[in-house]
Amino acid sequence: MSTETHVADSHDLIRVQGARVNNLKDVSVEIPKRRLTVFTGVSGSGKSSLVFGTIAAESQRMINETYSAFVQGFMPTQARPDVDVLDGLTTAIIVDQERMGSDPRSTVGTATDANAMLRILFSRLGQPHIGSSQAFSFNVASISGAGAVTIEKGGTTTKERRSFSVTGGMCPRCEGRGSVTDFDLSALYDDSKSLNEGAMTIPGYSMDGWSGRIFRGCGFFDPDKPIRDFTKKELDALLYKEATKIKVDGINLTYLGLIPQIQKSFLAKDVEAMQPHIRAFVERAITFTACPDCDGTRLSALARSSKIKGISIADACRMQISDLAAWVRDLNEPSVAPLLGKLRHTLESFVEIGLGYLSLDRPSGTLSGGEAQRTKMIRHLGSALTDVTYVFDEPTIGLHPHDIQRMNELLLRLRDKGNTVLVVEHKPEAIAIGDRVIDLGPGAGTAGGEICFEGTVGELRSSDTLTGRHLDDRAQVKEKVRTPTGKLEIRGATRHNLRDVDVDVPLGVLVVVTGVAGSGKSSLIHGSIPASAGVVSVDQVPIRGSRRSNPATYTSMLEPIRKAFAKANGVKPALFSANSEGACPTCNGNGVIYTDLAMMAGVATPCEECEGKRFQAAVLEYKLGGKDISEVLGMSVTDAEVFFGAGDGKVPAAHAILKRLVDVGLGYLSLGQPLTTLSGGERQRLKLATHMADKGGVYVLDEPTTGLHLADVENLLGLLDRLVDAGKSVIVIEHHQAVMAHADWIIDLGPGAGHDGGKVVFEGTPADLIEDRSTLTGKHLAEYVGAVASV
Repeated sequence: MSTETHVADSHDLIRVQGARVNNLKDVSVEIPKRRLTVFTGVSGSGKSSLVFGTIAAESQRMINETYSAFVQGFMPTQARPDVDVLDGLTTAIIVDQERMGSDPRSTVGTATDANAMLRILFSRLGQPHIGSSQAFSFNVASISGAGAVTIEKGGTTTKERRSFSVTGGMCPRCEGRGSVTDFDLSALYDDSKSLNEGAMTIPGYSMDGWSGRIFRGCGFFDPDKPIRDFTKKELDALLYKEATKIKVDGINLTYLGLIPQIQKSFLAKDVEAMQPHIRAFVERAITFTACPDCDGTRLSALARSSKIKGISIADACRMQISDLAAWVRDLNEPSVAPLLGKLRHTLESFVEIGLGYLSLDRPSGTLSGGEAQRTKMIRHLGSALTDVTYVFDEPTIGLHPHDIQRMNELLLRLRDKGNTVLVVEHKPEAIAIGDRVIDLGPGAGTAGGEICFEGTVGELRSSDTLTGRHLDDRAQVKEKVRTPTGKLEIRGATRHNLRDVDVDVPLGVLVVVTGVAGSGKSSLIHGSIPASAGVVSVDQVPIRGSRRSNPATYTSMLEPIRKAFAKANGVKPALFSANSEGACPTCNGNGVIYTDLAMMAGVATPCEECEGKRFQAAVLEYKLGGKDISEVLGMSVTDAEVFFGAGDGKVPAAHAILKRLVDVGLGYLSLGQPLTTLSGGERQRLKLATHMADKGGVYVLDEPTTGLHLADVENLLGLLDRLVDAGKSVIVIEHHQAVMAHADWIIDLGPGAGHDGGKVVFEGTPADLIEDRSTLTGKHLAEYVGAVASV
């Protein structure tokens, strides 16, 4: 028998040559297939650009090209990444940190197909039998109708009477949302004023634009009369009138009452995904209460009446998934055996991946980034596919050290089935399992984008790279902790899985709230601290932005800069905005011209008129401190801080914002860099820098180490210390042991997740927690700081 290697077995590398996506500098690298490769480096060093923007993007683009042009027309178009050679690619499955859809109708059950399987199960086994699986869906309304239909047959036309009915499971009162809304009318308008006097207090509603034109021209009420003097009919038209066609100044328009308008525009989104000012308005003006008809289950009385062994589909969706898995395991019905087998596997995958504490009716928009990522993993756990490339973006996010071991085992299992696993990661415990480590850097942004190291974890440890030097970093417990200046009392907290929790949160110190994923940390802090406490909350909801958004616009820094340019040159501030009057007319301030090529990737070419500068040539004649507006937007944050801090370019308002950006480690970003090119960690720190200006005495940070390199965690701890030393109270929800060790006070929740958690299992200093060692956190923290376990 021949021992020669078959030519088909020689393709055992993914080869990348000359990658230039985002900040990558002609990167060339060979990645072994059927191995676990970890990509490390500081936030913004180019890890995601290489793994997601180059390798995974090209794999997906090539798969899409195998479909017909008709099918491709319905798919997102992708341009080929800027790379010379990409060889040896396999099908890529991306499991990223993107939060799941914020549609209020989307739940954990609908997102993972568990609901679909349950609906079929109840339609086959439920007693009494009420109909098909649609009868158990809260997204399908019950409708019926009858009438005459015209049918053409064999050249003759006949009329027949037809009737139809659809039995859906949607609760008619809340339309399958599970909650009903109640409006505080005083938050919509000031009834002492008329509409023309600016009575409206709803974001985006002013009498200057189209809404003003519609209100003045509709004729349903007098816009000059104070709202409190409206008749009942006029007030009803203002608030509740359904869509009505009207003609204003010869233009056909549609009038819609304020409340249906708000429901259609603002409430179509999940509250968590709204822009901050819209969210503030919604929370002020609207109260959401569980629907009294369906008790928040979203399902009609008919859907809830059909049961299997005394359990309705609403009961099943409300159960903790670990309990539901046990209930499904006990069902033994040969007629639906394949369905039961698939449902069991899906539910047991939830438990295996550490999400057994969720319930299927949990809105998917409320999941954290880590929970969303692990939920997406579920459909891949039992897959029979091999020779697939799985791409993970920090799979340990949101995981307690106790849970990281389980995640590592899952990644190794995917590799051992013959798959290539690529992981972008910062945690040393996850880096340790890599067969190969590729370290990017040496810095971030323009100072990164190069391969600094390739090799094993052992070789990385002894290498002189930033990651290698910090791999064995261990924060030490503080010898002396701060003394609290007061306390925030939480009494009888029962949100989600909390069990009537009473706890005092010390003020004026650094408090870390920890515990395994699902133990109730966010429920305790976000759900129980009263808004009156002056809380500034920096949560995990990612910031979104188009190509037109950049750090200067997002942080509102551009406003004082534009005013300074206008004052120095005696012109209007609007000229210095690429989204307003100063925009290049050829590219509308984009800097590039887009050509749509239908099902093929569109082409973006630099604008020849402004040469990508985005502004009219006349605008670039105006200078501030010797620089025009495009040169200012091209500056790095560090350079801009110097420029706006003194001399002719001094702008104190912009300088204060830039100082905060430097504080959070974003000094390398350029002011005009599109938000779409920032990594997840960079976006979170940009958000943190923006919130640092908010007036509030209590800062709540939700996992601020997300996306941070080991070397940057030290900077973060310094930033937290500066906030506390400035008189702020800082509460951090965190799993990272370095942050725990640095705390003045720790509140540990547990002991487990879901109904096994929801209790405070420890309160005290980090040193006390290590000594106590009675909780999972205590054991892992002791191990982390090198405390020797007592025999």
